[in-house]
Amino acid sequence: MTTTHTQMASAIRFLSADAVQTAKSGHPGMPMGMADVATVLFTKFLKYDPKAPKWHNRDRFVLSAGHGSMLIYSLLYLTGYKCSLNDIKSFRQLGAKTAGHPEFGHIDGVETTTGPLGQGITMSVGMALSEKMMANRYGDQVIDHHTYVIAGDGCLMEGISQEAISLAGHLKLNKMIVLWDDNEISIDGNTNLATSDDQCARFEASGWDSQRIDGHDPAAISRAIAKAKKSKKPSLIACKTIIGFGAPTKGGTHHTHGAPLGEDEIKKMRKALNWEYPAYFVPKEILNAWRAAGARGAADRAVWEKRTKRLKSADEMKKMAAGKLPAGWTAKLNSFKKKMVTEQPNLATRQASGKVLEVLTSAIPALIGGSADLSGSVNTMTSSTKSITNKDFSGRYIHYGVREHGMGAVMNGLTLHGGFIPYSGTFAVFADYMKGAMRLSALMAQRVVYVLTHDSIGLGEDGPTHQPVETLPMLRALPNFNVLRPCDIVETAECWQIALENKTTPSGMMLSRQGVPTQRKIHIKENMSAHGAYVLLEGKGGNAKRQVTLMATGSEVEIAVEARRILQKDGVSTAVISMPCWELFETQSIAYQVKVLGKGTVKVGVEAALRFGWDKYLGSDGGFVGMTGFGASAPAPELYEHFGITAANVVTEAKARL
Repeated sequence: MTTTHTQMASAIRFLSADAVQTAKSGHPGMPMGMADVATVLFTKFLKYDPKAPKWHNRDRFVLSAGHGSMLIYSLLYLTGYKCSLNDIKSFRQLGAKTAGHPEFGHIDGVETTTGPLGQGITMSVGMALSEKMMANRYGDQVIDHHTYVIAGDGCLMEGISQEAISLAGHLKLNKMIVLWDDNEISIDGNTNLATSDDQCARFEASGWDSQRIDGHDPAAISRAIAKAKKSKKPSLIACKTIIGFGAPTKGGTHHTHGAPLGEDEIKKMRKALNWEYPAYFVPKEILNAWRAAGARGAADRAVWEKRTKRLKSADEMKKMAAGKLPAGWTAKLNSFKKKMVTEQPNLATRQASGKVLEVLTSAIPALIGGSADLSGSVNTMTSSTKSITNKDFSGRYIHYGVREHGMGAVMNGLTLHGGFIPYSGTFAVFADYMKGAMRLSALMAQRVVYVLTHDSIGLGEDGPTHQPVETLPMLRALPNFNVLRPCDIVETAECWQIALENKTTPSGMMLSRQGVPTQRKIHIKENMSAHGAYVLLEGKGGNAKRQVTLMATGSEVEIAVEARRILQKDGVSTAVISMPCWELFETQSIAYQVKVLGKGTVKVGVEAALRFGWDKYLGSDGGFVGMTGFGASAPAPELYEHFGITAANVVTEAKARL
């Protein structure tokens, strides 16, 4: 007997409904509604091989509407990935591969963590852009694949989606195809409660092709995807669906969105869809049909491997995709450090970062730069990073426009696709605008570098709207995220080395607008910043006689050094500790931490930000010279004086505790 499309789609619907029912939580409606679309995509179009889930020329599939995670888990089980029936039965349970939302790294076949709506469609722009750049670099014999996205109404409501749509349309990313689950239902009810957008017109206005189809008609779905694959633009396919398709009383309503259907409803649904099988049971002939669909990609992969076996460009691509850094780059960085110690420049660390990037981008071809329309201010464009355009993808610099949130998510997509190490810049205060993407970088353990300049009241006249007094503690609270705040050009070079060598941790480079002197007077080959904190200047007489420990980061290290000069002149043995990365300092041994911070000394912290977080190092009786509220608009030197962030006040804080 021939297995029908309807039977294959029903397997998805019932696995999803049963798993949500067992878990007593979840979102059955979307998987049930999009089962027909997913069945056509995975059986006829998607290029993948469950036996080689990391095959680099596979199509990428992103479930942007991540709450409907049982859709992808059902597909993974049915097509033969390492997702068992027991994994399906363990949906949403502690330690299960099948988490409530798809999580990158937990299970083969999940390309990215999704759930925060809008992130998936935007990361997919990064994947599609990466495909374009790699095809340009290595040839379409090596890289030639599509990026497919299933997005819901919520994804398209989130503001980040417009950033994604606009950028993808501008760049003409024609191998990106979005399948929109157009069911007109959100959690509160019908989407007409909150939106009346014509989504097809919206996408078309941004340079996309669009089609409207019946999302339950397999022939129409097939025709639409085939047409989209031929387009010279990115494509939206609006799939009109019924949420919770097949549920006799709840289908088409918001009641199927985020709650189990109930045993009685599922029982009636089995009868309505002619699926007279027990929970989790997929008949052999239907499972075999699915497994055959999953196995068809092995032939594509074999052809690709044969075609690329003797291609030098394929070997280069594989090395790049593995994320390995080229030999010799650290030696070039060390030579740069040595030269800077000799020259002793007085530069803003944003400018220092630009000089470091000149060295790094020429040494590391995988580095892909960019900025949110601030290239001249954040110093992210170098002589090695020609602009990428929609006519030329050979460059290494992305003009994201004023789209911080989209920029962060696109960078995540670039690194998840494999082959590039992305970095991009904006002002530090606008980390607020891309925090969702930054959090996913950390959660997915991706090497993404956020260049965050104008990092304090030191930016001056632009005033409190641009002065990120709370941004440092906010980012330090983010798990698996290195906040790097260098004090000079030497530390800036070291912090870039940290960011590039940490393959599983994203970084935020907090960089000053105002100039700072070079603090290192002697070249040290060792990366001192990699310790997180270190003794920049010890008190006279050695650590045993140290009376005061001044701790500072970034541009305020200069203030601590001047305060030390005054204290030492007054006979107070004082050390200065530079703390460019608290997160790395926390990984050091207790013995090292005690050696750096000193025992039984007066402690004073200096940072042009809020005190939050400092008490761990200062103790309840430690002093702090920094901000207590928002900044103001004035030249930077006046602001430091006005808010009392001065060497004189550091001295006062220290002496008051002696």
